[in-house]
Amino acid sequence: MRMLDFPAGGALLLRHATVPGALLESPGAELLRCDIRIDDGVISAIGPALPPPSLQAPATEIDLDGGMVWPGFVDMHTHLDKGHIWPRAFNADGTHTSAVNAVMQDRSTNWSAEDVAARMEFSIRCAYAHGTVAIRTHIDSLGNQLDISWPVFREMRAKWAGRVDLQAVALVQLDAYGTDFVERMGDVVAESGGNLGSSGALQPNARALIKRLFDIAVDRNLDLDLHVDESGDPNARTLEMVAEETIKRGWEGRVNCGHCCSLAIHAPDYAREVIAKVAAAGISIVSLPMVNLYLQGRNGGTPTWRGVTLLHELRAAGVTVSVASDNTRDPFYGFGDLDLAEVFREAVRIGHLDMPVGSWPMAITTTPAKVMKIEAGRLSVGSAANLVMFRARDWSELLSRVRGERVVLRNGVKLDAELPDYRELDHLFSKP
Repeated sequence: MRMLDFPAGGALLLRHATVPGALLESPGAELLRCDIRIDDGVISAIGPALPPPSLQAPATEIDLDGGMVWPGFVDMHTHLDKGHIWPRAFNADGTHTSAVNAVMQDRSTNWSAEDVAARMEFSIRCAYAHGTVAIRTHIDSLGNQLDISWPVFREMRAKWAGRVDLQAVALVQLDAYGTDFVERMGDVVAESGGNLGSSGALQPNARALIKRLFDIAVDRNLDLDLHVDESGDPNARTLEMVAEETIKRGWEGRVNCGHCCSLAIHAPDYAREVIAKVAAAGISIVSLPMVNLYLQGRNGGTPTWRGVTLLHELRAAGVTVSVASDNTRDPFYGFGDLDLAEVFREAVRIGHLDMPVGSWPMAITTTPAKVMKIEAGRLSVGSAANLVMFRARDWSELLSRVRGERVVLRNGVKLDAELPDYRELDHLFSKP
């Protein structure tokens, strides 16, 4: 049957589904053919040939004809507060510096609670329609924005509870940790059940600032999610400093680092030393391949590197590695739709994750869910039947036409949510 004819709900027996082997804890298999039974919104059985409904409780039997089935996606690095400002704050030359400046100007001029809420909800609706079940967003938190954006986030988290699990990270430049402001910020984050973060270029006093960052986190029992070495600077050493401080503080398993672009241009021996420290510190890494491909290597001519961290080498060393969306239609990335199927497709192409694909599907499902400490992104008996089903039957079909037919199930029921129209945001960009 065609995906668009999928029934609205009830007990289901999905026949002849194709599932990435890693998502069924069969890492030796690229793709597996199986049946999936859903009862009361929960996966009740998975097997190569499940008994027909006539031998068990009634169910609608559906032949997927080899179509792929994934668990709901988990997007662990986004910027919902920046999303969709491109029409009024574009990046004139595509560089990271111009992106920072454009966002700073737009934030100071336009980021009221109403503005942030409208764009944040639009972004969540996009992700929800694509099949995402959990999102972690970084929130610009310096100055007045702490008192504007965090209440908006808490409202969105409550509004979307049960549909999209939302987490937040306070984002400020690393040098903010040299000020008293971060004490109050740490209190707001702790009261909001959030995580502590930072970003910024290499600082001459980076080690002292990182220590202060950990002081705030340890004092308030907060996990860390940091933008690290997001540049092509061969002198960048922040990741190593964070790993050393993590071990010193006993914060293993509580630190995630995003980007880590500079790691890819370090000398091989030094890169191996840093990766070993990251592994020893239990630091997880999230790569943002589409955004770093867009920003890094901008020199007015053809780029000569992809800006993506050492994905294969990190994972080979035992480091937990995810990929995520990052920015969406803002000065840091003029494109994107919070569609993790698109992110996965581009990550495979950019990072050569196809020889074999192997366990890389975990990078947008089970792995980020583990880092976020939530129950999501799993295909297992007893898990909620939050599924993303594609007409595509193999990697070539899926990665060639990722926007082909797709059905999203939430608790075993077909999701009717549609992607929102960009025109809904026009009022934010109209001139007075």
